[in-house]
Amino acid sequence: MCEAFTAFAMRNLKLLQSLHCNRWQGLGTPQCLTVRTDTGTVLVGSDLGITELDPRTEQVVKKVSLVEEAFLPDDGTGCIVGIEDLSDQESVCIATASGDVVLYNLSTNQLECVGSVDSGVTGMSWSPDQELVVLITGQETIIMMTKDFEPVTEVKIHQDEFGEGKFITVGWGKKETQFHGTEGKAAAVRKLMEIVPAVPWDDHKFRVTWRGDGQLFAVSAICPLTGSRKLRVWNRECVLQSTSELVNGLEQALCWKPSGSLIASTQRKLNKHNIVFFEQNGLLHGEFPLPFNKDQVKVQELLWNNESTVLAIWLEDLKSADEGNKDGQQNTYVQLWTVGNYHWYLKQSLHFGCERIVALMWDPENPYRLHVLCSGWCYLSYNWHWSTDRSEGDDRNDFANVAVINGDKVHVTPFRQTVVPPPMCAYQLQLPCPVNQIIFSSDPQRSNDLAVLTADDRISIYQAGDDVKQNSTIVADAVGGSGLTKHMTAPKLVKTFRINFEEEKSDSLKPLKLRFITWVKENRFLGVFQGLTTSQSVVCQLITTSDENQEGELSIRTPVTVDRQITNLCHNHKTQTVALELSNGQILRYLWDTESTEPCVQPWRSADGCLVQFSQPCVQIALCAIEGEEMVLGLTERFRFFINVSEIASNVTSFIVYDEFLLFTTHSHTCRCLNLRTTSLKALLNLSSTDSQPNDETVRRVERGSRIVTVVPQDAKLVLQMPRGNLEVIHHRALILAQLRKYLDRLKFKEAFECMRKLRINLNLIYDHNPKVFLENVENFLKQITSINSINLFLTELKEEDVTKTMYPYGPNSTTSVPETANKVDTICDALRTTMERINPHKYGLSILTCHVRKTTPELETALQKVHDLRVNPPSDPEAVSAEDALKYLLFLVDINQLYDHAVGTYDFDLVMMVAEKSQKDPKEYLPFLNKLKKMETNYQRYTIDKYLKRYKKAVEHLSKCGCQHFTELLNLVKDQKMYSDALKLFPAKSQEYKDISVAFGEYLIEKQCHEQAGLIFARCGDCEKALDAFLLCCSWQQAFCMAAQLHYTEDKMINMARIISGRLKEQRRYSEAALILEQYATDYEEAITSLLEGGAWDESLRLIYKYKRTDILETNLKPSILEAHSNQMTFLDSQKTLFIHHKSRLKIVWEMKAQEGFLDEEMADGPDSDLYSEKSSLWSAGGMSSKYSHSNSRISARSSKNRRKAERKRYSLKEGSPMEDVALLQALREIICTVDKLTGEVHDLLKVLVLFGFNDLASELQQVLEGTLQLLEKSITDIWLSDAKRSTLCPVLGPDSTANSIAAALQRPISGMTAYQDDEIFVPPKLNKKVKWKLNIL
Repeated sequence: MCEAFTAFAMRNLKLLQSLHCNRWQGLGTPQCLTVRTDTGTVLVGSDLGITELDPRTEQVVKKVSLVEEAFLPDDGTGCIVGIEDLSDQESVCIATASGDVVLYNLSTNQLECVGSVDSGVTGMSWSPDQELVVLITGQETIIMMTKDFEPVTEVKIHQDEFGEGKFITVGWGKKETQFHGTEGKAAAVRKLMEIVPAVPWDDHKFRVTWRGDGQLFAVSAICPLTGSRKLRVWNRECVLQSTSELVNGLEQALCWKPSGSLIASTQRKLNKHNIVFFEQNGLLHGEFPLPFNKDQVKVQELLWNNESTVLAIWLEDLKSADEGNKDGQQNTYVQLWTVGNYHWYLKQSLHFGCERIVALMWDPENPYRLHVLCSGWCYLSYNWHWSTDRSEGDDRNDFANVAVINGDKVHVTPFRQTVVPPPMCAYQLQLPCPVNQIIFSSDPQRSNDLAVLTADDRISIYQAGDDVKQNSTIVADAVGGSGLTKHMTAPKLVKTFRINFEEEKSDSLKPLKLRFITWVKENRFLGVFQGLTTSQSVVCQLITTSDENQEGELSIRTPVTVDRQITNLCHNHKTQTVALELSNGQILRYLWDTESTEPCVQPWRSADGCLVQFSQPCVQIALCAIEGEEMVLGLTERFRFFINVSEIASNVTSFIVYDEFLLFTTHSHTCRCLNLRTTSLKALLNLSSTDSQPNDETVRRVERGSRIVTVVPQDAKLVLQMPRGNLEVIHHRALILAQLRKYLDRLKFKEAFECMRKLRINLNLIYDHNPKVFLENVENFLKQITSINSINLFLTELKEEDVTKTMYPYGPNSTTSVPETANKVDTICDALRTTMERINPHKYGLSILTCHVRKTTPELETALQKVHDLRVNPPSDPEAVSAEDALKYLLFLVDINQLYDHAVGTYDFDLVMMVAEKSQKDPKEYLPFLNKLKKMETNYQRYTIDKYLKRYKKAVEHLSKCGCQHFTELLNLVKDQKMYSDALKLFPAKSQEYKDISVAFGEYLIEKQCHEQAGLIFARCGDCEKALDAFLLCCSWQQAFCMAAQLHYTEDKMINMARIISGRLKEQRRYSEAALILEQYATDYEEAITSLLEGGAWDESLRLIYKYKRTDILETNLKPSILEAHSNQMTFLDSQKTLFIHHKSRLKIVWEMKAQEGFLDEEMADGPDSDLYSEKSSLWSAGGMSSKYSHSNSRISARSSKNRRKAERKRYSLKEGSPMEDVALLQALREIICTVDKLTGEVHDLLKVLVLFGFNDLASELQQVLEGTLQLLEKSITDIWLSDAKRSTLCPVLGPDSTANSIAAALQRPISGMTAYQDDEIFVPPKLNKKVKWKLNIL
């Protein structure tokens, strides 16, 4: 079979524009034509010359006589056998039958004979690239020439050889070598086919056709020996490639498919007339029959359009179709055929009546423009485009019908009832003659009615509602089985109306005079036809007038003339608005439904008053409302999609407006569905620039090349046709969710649930769409969802996630909902359970169990108890579920081991046995355990169960009730599970058990190094000895002396303990506290004064000296300590200042070195030898060392924090030349500043005591040194840290002198040549505490 163009199987050819020029006259009698692609004019060859016509103005541009130059005779017997427009040469080439090849220059108007053949020329054919020309001579030879008319070769047409492509066979499978059984050897004799000569009406002319790429051409000729036609294929060098097999009845028509390897011709058989296809090797490859009786018509020509999608067939009657026609003239037809799913469709049939066609051709640039030239100088032009004829209802009464034209049949498929892929259909409407257009009613209540325009200018009206089998004009196709036809309804023929044009007979013979017929009301149609000139169009109304017993008429009423060609018409059945598109893209509004005034047209204006005009003419338009304004949508042949004047996308392959949605497919293999009520025009304009988000319901991936066929209203079905012809029904997420939201808003829970379950939408949407409404209508929900399984399914799918924000986000105009609840699942389960228990707890038993199980914390004990109650007291309600079924259901919801454990946890052994019997557990596993438990005392039994279930808190509680004999076991359990606090709550504070548990608790805290807390526990339970030890370990000396007092320590023990504690406090540098203990508890004020002097507490030491009248200590201890402290402070400040200056100087040197190192790297990268270094090597010098160093310590990251800090300190080494020396210097400088700043308080106290004892000079010296050091540090902070930030701007990364290597090196090298560090505070400038008033003004 031939190649299939499946993309057009569900579409029809729609006439966009037609031109009819009959008010012009050329030279002589027309014979052939060609089209000038650069000007759009038509060149017509006649017996006297050529005439150029501009169809848009119906004006003759020029006439060129070939008689004056003697190329044609003046008696009218001349013949032009070929004419070709050569746009590159601005000329037209003409071949005459007398043998002259003439070139006429269209710019200079000069005629030139470029060649002559003495034997005459019978045909001329140029290659598609116009590089070669083939001439067929009167001597039956082929002359090939270049475009400059230089001869290439000349060969004979009739040759005995097959050609270069001759088949090679080794004899396998030959009839002579096969075994024939009883038939005998006579069966091996091959019967020769009888050769039948060509039909009598064959014109015996040669036909030449080229392949689309110009590499091969074929010639059809009458064999002089047999009288039959043969097909020969030649290559570009005019070398024979192949000869066709013998095909009896082969006729003259010939055309090579441009984009394929098939050659079309016609063959007449005994009982049918076929279009046949040859391969380039000459073998037959498929056929299809013509819809005519035997010997009724002859095929004049076959023509493929340049996209190889439409095959035009030019036919003429062999005898007069009208027996009463005395002239015996023949009727002429032009048929347009397409193929889809390997089935040939007759899409258009143009009946020209007795007006003879003299030339027919497709436009070389516009693939769907057909040029027709008739005798009498009548020129016609038809522009077609693909469209889908579908019903446009919005409710469930619409069957989503799609109608496909196939000759005199209309294939109809109601997609709501069945999905039938082409070429099959649900049923066929049989018409008396070929169909040209299908019109569905625009009335939403009658959207299944359709009207059919046939080639005899009649419209047949079909109304929906008849049975397929009850109507003889309807033939069931794919639904012919008895099962489906019972439920299939089809339209029935109501009336046929003849269109009354009321014009001259010659004018009425023009086929398809009316186009864009639209059924707007029950008795009214709209239509468009050409005006008085080709530049005008007329839009009119067709009103039905009929008699019940006679054929009705459609009369043309209220015509409105438009001064331009109308190329599209669109009707909005919601607003009754009609939009007209002109050939320049301008949109007009046709006001037709006006009672007060005559119909008229006016420019379409947008809301801001601007004229609406597409930048390119669109082949499909539609109307819809966006942001409250009715707008025009348009799609061009080049997939540009417009809304009013704005281009929305440039890759749209098909679109449809359904209800409030706009759906379109794109070249990126997606199907988008946009809600026009919630989408603004601004958002539509940004569609191409914004990427789809995850869970975007508007976008769906589809198969490559998918086109929209139709949408099933209120069913969310979107029917797509794939490139290979099959249909796919998808449920676009946006349509589904929109339909579900409508169901939920109308409280149609049943419809919503069924749709969600069928299409696998998460059932949480039922609640999340509007939680408040759902909770208020729980009872309504249960009444609609009658199936217990459905309720259980809803409950099992519940989750805390809000699907309206995650899976199905719906931003604008979202339904108002209550604030989010913390436990959504618990809220729904409780609401449903409460309602079900109120309505009928027995009927909804399983669902109630599901509510308990599905809660955030499953209430398994409650569920098990309900099952147990069912077993003990079986309900009498017939709708109630049995205990056995309830338990089986619970086992389905919950893991058996978990359910068994919860059953054991109820302490009900009957319930445990019931669960265990339904499980797969071995009785040997659980029976001994249960028998052992039954023998125990109740509290100990429950303790054992709780311990088995690891419910230790309950276990301790139950064990505490078992008496003193089990206290040891309780204490061990408490120690094992560390449940001291819980256990203490179970016993009185004065009991021995309480004390034992407290002691164990305290010992546990001591092990955890929590000595103070342990001391508190010991003290609370009265164990003062252990409390004292604990307080001594943590140096809590106040509590320790309290415990000692309670233990009635003697004075010696107190003094001894005081000295021990003071010693430990001195080790912790807590000198003041140690002095206090020594003074008050050890009564050793001298040791106390010494401790205060060690801690620098000068004022307190003076107080004790004078209190105990020991002024001698002033000279012996105090003054020496003051002088020593002064010396230490001076030495420390001097060392810190010297070290700070050294580190600061070194830091400056390190920064300079690193900066110079970085510049050297950049110079090396930009230098003359830069090609010797890779980009990677140039970057290593800036960051390689530090990165290498940092990697060496990466293993430390898993250690403790203490070791990690130690490793960081090692990392910042002050060793000169270390990789991170600058960071270590910054850290050291920061530590010096912080240390010196903290000295101000100590120095202040020291200054006071120095002044007090007359050491003014020493005090002044210390104050000046500290002040000078602080000033140095404050000034250095600005120099070090702020300059560090500025250094990043000294060497800009980008600039006119930067290179790729320098920019990369700068980006790799951190600020100041340093790498990234974990201690960010190192690079933060430290702050000095200026709030401390440490200086003395008296100095």
